[in-house]
Amino acid sequence: MTGPSGPEAVPPLARASLDRAAYRRLDPEWLAAAWQRGRLLVVDVVGGGRVLVTRAGERPELVLLDPPAAPPHQSADRLYLGVEPDGTPLFALDAPLPEVPGAEPADLRTVGHLLPDRDAGLLTTAVALANWHARHAFSPRSGKPTLPAEGGWSRLEEDGHQLWPRTDPAMIVLVHDGVAGPDGRCLLGHNSGWPDPPGSRRFSCLAGYVEPGESAEATVRREVAEEVGVAVDSISYAGSQSWPFPGSLMLAFFARADPTEPIRLDPAEIDRARWFSRREIAAVLAGGRTDDGDGRAVLLPPPSSIALFLIEQWVGDPASVSG
Repeated sequence: MTGPSGPEAVPPLARASLDRAAYRRLDPEWLAAAWQRGRLLVVDVVGGGRVLVTRAGERPELVLLDPPAAPPHQSADRLYLGVEPDGTPLFALDAPLPEVPGAEPADLRTVGHLLPDRDAGLLTTAVALANWHARHAFSPRSGKPTLPAEGGWSRLEEDGHQLWPRTDPAMIVLVHDGVAGPDGRCLLGHNSGWPDPPGSRRFSCLAGYVEPGESAEATVRREVAEEVGVAVDSISYAGSQSWPFPGSLMLAFFARADPTEPIRLDPAEIDRARWFSRREIAAVLAGGRTDDGDGRAVLLPPPSSIALFLIEQWVGDPASVSG
């Protein structure tokens, strides 16, 4: 990988490298034996999806436990994730975090971008799967309890009806004016529900869920028009990543718009939006200050988000943004 603006750049949570060996999910005998020789990642869903990490090296690393050190649980609650290159099976378990000397709690938002590729993919998968189980303990058809099956990759209703993990598609778009160089501009918004530290305001790309019957590109057009009243064209796909809060797949795009077109906000979604020059955004990325127009310092999205990936791509590699 060559960095956020390099030719091989990928979104920070799109770096899964683990062999999921999905055929093993249907073999309960193999899963039982694999648990005995496997390694375990504990995920505390109630605690916000926290896990344990160590920070002895340049990057934080996930803490994986031997099965005897697992918190109390039912065997059905073990979530099989896949196998390492050396054949070691990996599992996850939703439970309170145990005490491990030298380890500290962290969550995907704060460390996902810092983890090695294998750990980033492992944690993203574990959080997404654990969140799905936490929200599907009961059948949406009958309201009766469901039980985990297939190594944690499905749940069964009492009549045998099977449920599989669901991912909600959402689009996120960096709207820009198509101009190269430091004077090129992008349109960012502030969500009306975001809390901000005193004296600052966070701006990010526009986003929204794909509705039934829509393509992702149609969602880009609709959401931008609804949130800021601007028409876009030259829509181009930039990448995707899981955002398991609790279970989204973010489909990222660039799109072009005319900065002279009036901005008309939907205050229920966006309470402020403005065009920023590439120079202004580059200053924030470099640790400097850009004013939002109201005397507040501009903040950008967190580093594990695909929103920041889009912004960095636009600032650092304008040629990669079509239009």
